[in-house]
Amino acid sequence: MTFDELIEAVRRDGLYPTAEQAEEVTRTVLAALGRQLTGRERADLARLLPRAAARELTAGIPAATPLTGGEFVDDLAARTGGATPATARWDAGSVLGVLARLAGPGLLRRLLARLPDGYALLFGQAQLAPAAVAA
Repeated sequence: MTFDELIEAVRRDGLYPTAEQAEEVTRTVLAALGRQLTGRERADLARLLPRAAARELTAGIPAATPLTGGEFVDDLAARTGGATPATARWDAGSVLGVLARLAGPGLLRRLLARLPDGYALLFGQAQLAPAAVAA
């Protein structure tokens, strides 16, 4: 996938009117995700991305304490000039949904296992709770 193809997929999935808007959202979400990922999963995802997108993902230093999915959305809203949490959630889902398809099921499972609760829905996946143990 080229960078332009990535942007077009985000534009189409997120219903953004222009490629420029989709690119801005993509860069912002990739940078935010890069602050949450560490280790092999971060490197494996970066290898799948076009070079410009991989740079956005890996340019920042990972956070010492990862954010939950809800905190990730709130942080994204704050970093995008006062976007609402609903807009930030839409932006995150538009980009992360494309990344989920690109990553495939194996890497996606590893990414979700590495991230705190709340990211599955952002990646377009069901957030399953562990089964309760019968007494």
